[in-house]
Amino acid sequence: MTIVSIVLQSLLALLFLAAGGSKLGGAKQQVESFRHLGLPQWFRVITGLVQYIGVAGLIAGYFFPGLAGWAGLWLGVTMIGACLAHIRAKDPIGKSLPAFVIAVIAIVVFILNINAMANPFA
Repeated sequence: MTIVSIVLQSLLALLFLAAGGSKLGGAKQQVESFRHLGLPQWFRVITGLVQYIGVAGLIAGYFFPGLAGWAGLWLGVTMIGACLAHIRAKDPIGKSLPAFVIAVIAIVVFILNINAMANPFA
């Protein structure tokens, strides 16, 4: 495991811990965001759970790098979905840019740990 991967995993874990918590907690901003995107509120809760599963994988990835790779893929795909939701809602590029940047960071974690993914608990 590289220092770069550890730093990016930590950054992603903190970001998704906060984002997932605000979704699960029903923060006004999240409720309004999902409404604006035309997504049901139950999907907000599912998204928060998906993000927390990703956080668990990132944290476990400190000990098992293959799990960090899987978590990076999991969260990267999730954020690509967020980008597509913003595009579908015809949001300006500035609104979808954070999701895109986070997707790129997650994909970098995936790439940095891809060799360990075949045997994630080794």
